[in-house]
Amino acid sequence: MAYKGGLIGNDNLYVPDAPTIGTATGGEGQLSITFTAPSDVGNDAITGFIASATTGSTVVGATGTSSPITISGLSNGSAYTVTVAAQNDYGTGPSSSASGSVTPAAVRALTFGGNDGSSISNVVDYFAVSTTGNATDFGDLSAGRMRFGAVHGSTRALVGGGATDTGGTKVNIIEYFTIASTGNATDFGDMAATIRGLTGSINNSTRGVWTGGYESSRVNRIQYVTVASTGNTSDFGDLTEGKGWCSNASSSTKGFTIGGENNSGAVNVIETITTASTGNSSDFGDSTIARSTHTSGSNSTRAITAGGVEGTNVIDYFTMASAGNAVDFGNAISESQIYGQGTAENETRLCLCGGHVAGSISNIIQYITIASTGDAQDFGDLTVARSRVSSASNGGGGLS
Repeated sequence: MAYKGGLIGNDNLYVPDAPTIGTATGGEGQLSITFTAPSDVGNDAITGFIASATTGSTVVGATGTSSPITISGLSNGSAYTVTVAAQNDYGTGPSSSASGSVTPAAVRALTFGGNDGSSISNVVDYFAVSTTGNATDFGDLSAGRMRFGAVHGSTRALVGGGATDTGGTKVNIIEYFTIASTGNATDFGDMAATIRGLTGSINNSTRGVWTGGYESSRVNRIQYVTVASTGNTSDFGDLTEGKGWCSNASSSTKGFTIGGENNSGAVNVIETITTASTGNSSDFGDSTIARSTHTSGSNSTRAITAGGVEGTNVIDYFTMASAGNAVDFGNAISESQIYGQGTAENETRLCLCGGHVAGSISNIIQYITIASTGDAQDFGDLTVARSRVSSASNGGGGLS
């Protein structure tokens, strides 16, 4: 027990022992630290904890009432160690030992495959979501692929299913990439069936979920994997009906499947699931228009839907915490048809990658600021003009 001082003979002025430090995990301009509270809390209950991140002579702090604590305002690219101290009404106790070193980094987005106008591409690009500029080559898929879905965690991006030619030859392959590095795809496992037109990008800190798609007909299957492992998908439940070419978004607890195409045409339905459990989806509301083969994404509170094969450049949004219909956000770049599925996002921005602009396959990357409203702005270019791509990132949405 640590003594805080005071009058001689007053043995009440005691503060907690040091917490036991856990693991520091880096994010964009921030880190999260886990710890275990001390068993000896002193002569009064613990009222909170102070976490301090140190790089060189710079110390940045944050407070919290339990583990983990997030420390913001850090410099991307700088290595930090973290200590934690407990407080009670008598003061602050000694600091824990230091954590291992962790380096915050800008959220990175990857864009996969697609149709470049002459062939089905295996190209993978990457860029930092918080900047602007052109994408850089990351590596390759094992083969050209389009009309597939990507999911992601904080370290990996997975791509599943898709078509390997313009005739729609379907595959069930899941491959993964380590987002912070560069390199070619590695085998992960298989989906439940050969499938194209499915949608990924429902994620939490553990799972990636794909919804719908086209096998021999449109399906209502929801399937999931644990992103940090390898293996085949498991059954999650069912959508309200069979449909493909939807788009998805996530909060930390919920996943959303937006629009898509059933056997009669495009729909405007928004459905939701609880990502950490299993079960069938339920109705959430409607987007402003029916659309398919469009792009969606989210930060921790708001989901965005943009474009679509129907020739629209309309962007919608809705608040994920409460059921209801989407409302108008703004427009993508003029006459844009976003043949892109998956999310390239951080907590601030959503990027729309490739697609069609004015009827031609495009290399344009556009972005919007999720918390505001307004039209999309130019970000930069992909390395190759492509449509029917898929994208993923290691931030935003269900990872926030």
